[in-house]
Amino acid sequence: MRTDGDSWDIVTSVGLTALGVATFRALETIDPEPMIHDDYAAWFVEAAGEPHFLRMLDDPASAGAVARFGRFMGVRTKFFDEFFAAAWQRGVRQAVILASGLDARAYRLDWPVGTVVFEIDQPRVLEFKDQVLADHGAVARADRRALAVDLRDDWPAALTAADFDPGQPAAWSAEGLLPFLPGSAHDALFERIDALSAPGSRVATDDFGRGLDQRHFDMEEKFFGSNPFGNLNVRDLWYDDARADPGDWLSRHGWSVDRATPFDLAAHYGRPITDLPADLPAELLDRMRQARYVSAEKYR
Repeated sequence: MRTDGDSWDIVTSVGLTALGVATFRALETIDPEPMIHDDYAAWFVEAAGEPHFLRMLDDPASAGAVARFGRFMGVRTKFFDEFFAAAWQRGVRQAVILASGLDARAYRLDWPVGTVVFEIDQPRVLEFKDQVLADHGAVARADRRALAVDLRDDWPAALTAADFDPGQPAAWSAEGLLPFLPGSAHDALFERIDALSAPGSRVATDDFGRGLDQRHFDMEEKFFGSNPFGNLNVRDLWYDDARADPGDWLSRHGWSVDRATPFDLAAHYGRPITDLPADLPAELLDRMRQARYVSAEKYR
């Protein structure tokens, strides 16, 4: 269970979910028809040595129905990849990856010359990540600046101290983050993004956790065949207190907003989700269809 001011490394608590996501990015990368390519993801899984995720990486066929979860992660990764590409095509040269975890976009995307990528996460997560990348001699394709600060603390001060320029447009991502924040920190996140964003800035997030309870997770485990995260109950790491709807909040504060479901995006990417079990409970299907990927651009 979460506590105020709690912290973690890459194999405990919230950090373990980042390792799981890296595992599914690695599995999607070696799929015969991958939606994304992340050759760095396997490095992190191998270095962490967590048995559940190592088994999945060593024997992808053993994932079974859990592979469906990996496909959702492929959709999510491609959405954020394309979000950053669209931003730099519009001339944005600052990117901020909030709760960057084991995200390797600073290394694997073709950033334009002069782009600065700021990554914000817990100190021990970034220490692990930096060590693995250094061990493999990885070279970033942008000016990467890793900031070891908790998103519940004064991260804007750390960001501006690292020469983030609030007078220039920025592209912000909050991927797989929102339910891990208390309601107050969740709402403050968007207030801070808005305060630091010049017109022309963009933000993308996924909003999927509100209203879920243990019953939904039990149904999901049946759908995926087993818990994708091994013995970790991700629901125990989420907050369910009151919070603003991200898309609605942004719309009220001078941002033009687009929304899409995972099913919309999968179809758009030419990989429609058609293998849902016939006995999937209607309630769970409804919950899955209520998940939203939100992207927005600031116009004032």
